[in-house]
Formats: sequence, structure tokens, C-alpha cells
Amino acid sequence: MLNEHILDQIKNGSAIRALFEDGKIMAAEFGRENVYDFSLGNPCTPTPTAVRDAMIDELEHDDPLALHGYMSNAGFDDVRAAVAQSLNARFGTAFDGSNIMMTVGAGGALNCVFKTLLNPGDDALTFAPYFTEYDNYFRNYGVTLTKVAPNPPTFEPNLEAFEQALSPTTKLVLVNTPNNPTGVVYSEDIIERMAAILTKKAAEFGTSIYLVSDEPYRELAYDGVEVPYMTKYYRNTLVCYSWSKSLSLPGERIGYVVMPDELDDADTIKMGSAIANRLLGYVNAPSLQQRAVARCLDCKTDLAYYDRNRRAIYDALTSYGFTCVKPQGAFYMTVKSPVPDDKQFCADAKAEHILLVPMAGFGCPGWARLAYCTSYETIERSLPAFKRLAEKYFG
Repeated sequence: MLNEHILDQIKNGSAIRALFEDGKIMAAEFGRENVYDFSLGNPCTPTPTAVRDAMIDELEHDDPLALHGYMSNAGFDDVRAAVAQSLNARFGTAFDGSNIMMTVGAGGALNCVFKTLLNPGDDALTFAPYFTEYDNYFRNYGVTLTKVAPNPPTFEPNLEAFEQALSPTTKLVLVNTPNNPTGVVYSEDIIERMAAILTKKAAEFGTSIYLVSDEPYRELAYDGVEVPYMTKYYRNTLVCYSWSKSLSLPGERIGYVVMPDELDDADTIKMGSAIANRLLGYVNAPSLQQRAVARCLDCKTDLAYYDRNRRAIYDALTSYGFTCVKPQGAFYMTVKSPVPDDKQFCADAKAEHILLVPMAGFGCPGWARLAYCTSYETIERSLPAFKRLAEKYFG
């Protein structure tokens, strides 16, 4: 008998990945220009030239053994120090290299943190809607994930329900801002209130409750919206980051975790996370990518490109009669299903060659996710299909 979790994944799979594969089949049948794939959050903006140049320069001029050989599990010391200095300059923090561990993307960072902090039977908590892989991550460690119910139409965290959901067995709270799938950015007021609740409850229970902030979309915020830096508000905070979105590098799998000195058991968590990096099979983050991003810490993707897409798709869909939540960040938009069954809505969209993801799998039935990290031309070509879809529901 194989692993039950894996067997379940084979049977049920990922709705997002399944749609992505469907899109490739449909593109072969109908022509790629006639399929409007908004399923997968795959960045479409070019990787900054400086990143490519840094990779080439490292390959041409670095010592091959130093570049391609083994290193400390936590990553190159000078890269970790550079990341810490960059964060300090941007957010007024006081990190050094010992507070940073380089990881295989944000997913690798999260799993190293979970492996270090959690025991089977512990409880974790997050806010719905949430990234669908969270369920799978926590199942890997025998941990129950409690979801605070979604709070439409703003999709801001329901802090009253959050406080009630915390218990003496809650070890970890996982947040994601800017949020996938809603694009909501948690305001400073919400974070301060959340931190106060966590501080109060940890004291009441006599436990350590860790706040883990999953931040691959940190650099993608619009209209001047600020994304507060979580470690400044709650002492027991760890931050998991990836350059997948900010530098359009999802396939390179490079990120880091921040572990402040203020954490309960900080030294043990730092050492444990480095060991987890090895035990989980990553061993260390990719060496070339560490060197490259360390030279490009001030680079960013073309935010104006995503902003143009965001405005175009939001304005069009709302004019057709759809109810949408205008994103503050990331590159996703939530669309309210005109019928109770969001899967039926997405099936109707698919009949028009529009690929949307039902949000029941994100813990938020009745809505669909649209990833607008696609070409502007795809959005333009999709609008007649969206209009036909709207006419089906609204006349």
C-alpha cells in the first residue's frame, strides 16, 4: 500500500494544475489564441535583464567549485548577510545573516519551518480563502489546519472569529498577504489587532503561538498600498519569501525564511530549520540562484504591466455585470459565481474557452479565481467570451 496522502493526490489532484493541463489540450485543438487561460499564477513579465546578466557573469567568472559545490545548509553566508541588510534598509529591521536561511522558494521555506515547529497532533490556523497547497503541507506533518471562514466582500480577516478559533493546542498561525487568491493586502490596523490577539491568547494559554507570514507577492501592490512587515508587530513571527513573482523566477525555486532573534527558542529554530532543509531533501537552496539574487536585491518585475491587466479585466467584467473584488496586490482577482455552484460557473466559462479556478478548493465556495498574470492581448481577446458568459446569466 502506497502513501495514503499521495494516493489521494493521484485521485483528486490539483484543480489548478488540472485546468492548466486542460488549457494545453484546448490550445492544441482550438489554437492558443482562442483559449483564455486564467488558471495558473505563472508570471508573464520578463525576468529583469540584471538577473540574467548576474547569472551569466557568475557562470563565467566565479570559481566553479565555489559556485557549484556544497555549502552550509542555510546558504552562502555573504548572500544571507546581503538579504538581511536589504531588509533592514527597507523595513527598519535589525537582522543579520544568522536570521536568514536561503530556501527552495517560499514552499521550501514554509516546509522547513513546519518541519521544525510542528509535531503530529498540533493545530495550525489560517484564514479562508487560502492557497490550496496549505492543506497538503500540514497533512505532511500530521497537523490539523483550522480555517477561519471567509469574510466577503472585503475578504479581510474576521478577527472575532479568529480569536474564538485559537486554542491551547494552536501552535502556528499562517497568513498570506498580499493574498492568493483574493489580492487583499492586510492593513496595519488589522495586523496590529491580530498581533494583540495572539499576544493575549499566548499569555492566557501559557504557550508559544508562532505567526508565519507567506509573502511571495510582497512586491506586487498597487495604488500606493503599503504591505506592512510582520516581524515589527508580533515577536514570534517568521517570514517566508520567494523571488518567483517579484523577479519572474518561479521555475528557479529561490527564496528565504526570516527567523528573528526575538522568537521563542530562536537559536533552536535556526538550527532546526537548517537541518530540516537537509532532511526534507532540499539540502540547500540552488547555488547559482543565490548568487544571482544577491546581486539583484533592488530589482523588481514590471508592476505596471500587471496593473494594466488588473484594471482592464476588472473594469470589463464589472461592466458586464459580474461582481468582482478589485485586487490591492498579487495578480489574482475573485469573481462571484452568478450561481451557487462555483464549479458549474467555471464549467460554463470553460465552454467559452475561459479557464477559471473554482474557489471551493480555497475554502470559499461561490467564487472563482482569475489569474491575470497573462498577456494583455489575451485579456483583450477574452472579453467577447466573457461578455457571452455574462449574457448567459444576466441577459
